[in-house]
Amino acid sequence: MAELIDLFPSFESHLIDTPDATIFARKGGSGPPLLLIHGYPQSHVMWHKVAAELSEHFTLVIPDLRGYGESSCPPADPLNFTYSKRAMANDLVEVMGSFGCDDFRIVGHDRGGRVGYRMALDYADKVNRLAVLDIIPTHAMWHNFTVQLAMKTYHWLFLAQPFPLPEMLIEKAPVEFLEYTIASWTKSKDLSGFSDEALAHYRHHFSQKQHVRATCEDYRAGQTYDLRADEMDREKGNLINCPLLALWGDAGIPGETDGPLAVWQEWGKDVSGQAIDSGHFMAEENPTDTLENLLPFLKK
Repeated sequence: MAELIDLFPSFESHLIDTPDATIFARKGGSGPPLLLIHGYPQSHVMWHKVAAELSEHFTLVIPDLRGYGESSCPPADPLNFTYSKRAMANDLVEVMGSFGCDDFRIVGHDRGGRVGYRMALDYADKVNRLAVLDIIPTHAMWHNFTVQLAMKTYHWLFLAQPFPLPEMLIEKAPVEFLEYTIASWTKSKDLSGFSDEALAHYRHHFSQKQHVRATCEDYRAGQTYDLRADEMDREKGNLINCPLLALWGDAGIPGETDGPLAVWQEWGKDVSGQAIDSGHFMAEENPTDTLENLLPFLKK
């Protein structure tokens, strides 16, 4: 196993206990608080190419979601709440509160974007700006699968299968599954967009059985608890109140839909967004354009 190099050497490391998880987080920079939330199958390390510049303007809090990275893997429950985006959002409200942050901005990628918009809906008084990277809402994903989208996001259906099917198959070759998966979602269809140091972190954590199980539970929650939570918001007419920026790769996942911006405009009152030159992992594949779009929005 390659040595895991600290990609945030000037940042503090913290372990924060929440009611049923322990969350690892990095904290650094100065200015208004900004929460950066990673996605599948990564960890907080995915932000390493953009953190330095963002930290010049914001106090960054960069956690590992429960079940990922250095955070704990609580046992799953029959209702799939444990790995729901609501449970993860509750964790991160606790994390931000532990740092004295009563309100904050959020940038979330992939699963982290889903946690971010759940926070904006459930904790409207705490989230003052939200940027989501390369996703559309869970409700829109499950209710609007096309053949092309289903082929590109086959993992939504595979990982949500009952235990132990996906775990049994992934655990036979976890690193190979990880590398194939993330390469397939890049614009170049290879691993060239990722640093060797970051890949070492991803391989290390994904090789552990508890993380394979937890990340499958994340997707099981997506198909059950998260979908129902979104459906309830739709029925009640709940909208995201804060300004929302949606960015997606022109070769990313939302590009397979009829229009990511139009979808997000159904969910928020003040929504803007556009595609950038990237695949799914824009903060690593194209950090320059990602920052050029994020900073003007976050600094308002």
